[in-house]
Amino acid sequence: MQTYDKNEKSHIISDFRHHVSTAKADVFEEYGMEFIMGRREGCYIWDIDGKKKLFNCHSNGGVFNLGHRHPEIIKTLLKATESLDIGNHHFISVQRAKLAKKLASMMPGDLNYTVFGVSGGEAIDLALKVAQGHTKRNEVISTIGGYHGHTGLALATGDAQYREPFGLDTSHVKRVQFNEIQAFKDALSPHTAAVIMETVQSTAGIIIPEKTYMQEVRNLCTENRTLLIIDEVQAGLGRTGKNWAFEHFDIIPDMVVLGKGLSGGLYPMSATVIREPFMKIFNENPFIHISTFGGSEIGSEVTLNVLDISSDPNFLNHVNEMAALFSHGFETLQKKHPDLIHSFNQLGLMMGIKFTHNDLGPLFTKAAYESGIWSIYANNDKSICQLMPPLIITKLQVEEVLETMDKAIGKLKYYQVALKAKKAFKSIFS
Repeated sequence: MQTYDKNEKSHIISDFRHHVSTAKADVFEEYGMEFIMGRREGCYIWDIDGKKKLFNCHSNGGVFNLGHRHPEIIKTLLKATESLDIGNHHFISVQRAKLAKKLASMMPGDLNYTVFGVSGGEAIDLALKVAQGHTKRNEVISTIGGYHGHTGLALATGDAQYREPFGLDTSHVKRVQFNEIQAFKDALSPHTAAVIMETVQSTAGIIIPEKTYMQEVRNLCTENRTLLIIDEVQAGLGRTGKNWAFEHFDIIPDMVVLGKGLSGGLYPMSATVIREPFMKIFNENPFIHISTFGGSEIGSEVTLNVLDISSDPNFLNHVNEMAALFSHGFETLQKKHPDLIHSFNQLGLMMGIKFTHNDLGPLFTKAAYESGIWSIYANNDKSICQLMPPLIITKLQVEEVLETMDKAIGKLKYYQVALKAKKAFKSIFS
């Protein structure tokens, strides 16, 4: 891949600042992280100048579960382009039929139907539309700290910082504390069409619920004839050591939303998997919901390959083995840095490091970047940094990440002094 010199990189940043986002460019400049993705391969990404190499411990929220540019997925994509394009949503499709059947075979119960889209937000919007249409109710319950996308209905269920600037009407949404069953019981009513939640809250900092909480939510939804929508856009596809994170809790949702890693970071694909009884809403008019690019035939071929890889028992065993190595390493780090590390949250390779102060999450993002790791603080809880490496990570790479984390954590006290002196990072904490 082409590399760019300092002058060329400066021009790219200028173009981004003036034609994409001035604010983003300013933040990265002040944060000292003017990184532009160039070469990318496996678990690593490089700056376009070829000088900076990062281990990707965020994976764009799970987009790169199989690493960057997985050779088998690329081969499948290239082969598909020899005879296919996006297809046409008006027609029956070989590729969409095969992919939907594959997803049904991987899901429990009668989660037998899939409607495809191109983004997680689009897939969430559809799930909420189906729930409201089926129940003839309007009310939705979501969880504080949860994140479901930036489209209309999805955005309404999220935290205020994402929706209030746009003046979105959220009068039909009740928001309750995650993992608190009494709060959920108090909010549930005969008007509740749907409950939507992530199996593991990612943007809130990898918050893992109690098994009894998830099971009671499921039971209460059934009793109230309320549909339970589980968002596995980040937690699904082997990220937690099982195909689907909800399998850890022994529940069956009414709808499951998938995205991000569904097509290996090479083609936009999302899916709303729906229990058979709730597809009746489409019987009278099967064209009331369409997605021109949803379930692209090229993308479907790619996704079939992703599912074959990520659902292989040996692959899932590998995820769990690497997770165990991280768990042991986290214990060591916490003992070494007790004044900085509060705790670790972990389910499989969906992990978060919680620091003892809110400032430390953003500071760790910078320290990790300078040390050679890309890890982003959780926007809904800045004391936590997300750690979601590619699931193909090896034992040696786990050791590399842990060693680099140790170095980065060691820099935090220096950064705290700089912050107090107001010499850096002021935009991040304003």
